[in-house]
Amino acid sequence: MPRRTAALILSATLMLGVQAAHAALPEQATLYKSPSCGCCAGYADYLEKRGVAVQVVETQALTEIKSRLGIPYGLGSCHSLEMGGYVIEGHVPGAALDRLFVARPDVKGVALPGMPVGTPGMPGERQQALTVHQFDDEGTAVFMTVPVSND
Repeated sequence: MPRRTAALILSATLMLGVQAAHAALPEQATLYKSPSCGCCAGYADYLEKRGVAVQVVETQALTEIKSRLGIPYGLGSCHSLEMGGYVIEGHVPGAALDRLFVARPDVKGVALPGMPVGTPGMPGERQQALTVHQFDDEGTAVFMTVPVSND
């Protein structure tokens, strides 16, 4: 097989893999945020560009919502999301979302604590790897580390 043909086949295969990962994302999500938070709206835009219809709920009761969703202390961020049977806390990058919805682990959700610069919805250029945590009623663990080159 000529090298060019092999390269085209490999490229098409990789593109299908990426599309399959994106296709695994749920069609809808609900994002809870403070009315004054712009980066949360940026995260909703990020999800919509990935094909997820996001219902944004502006509320002053984020503490109560985070408690109802079971987000552990120390994993909080500026917004919370319900999507596909999972809780997504914070500016979780696409690589972690793709992995979550392909693997479908038996957890309550995943979280990226704080508001790291350069994550989806946050301004700036990311300078470090991100540690995304998984959580359930039993506790927390590292879900994955997302390298700087991957969103």
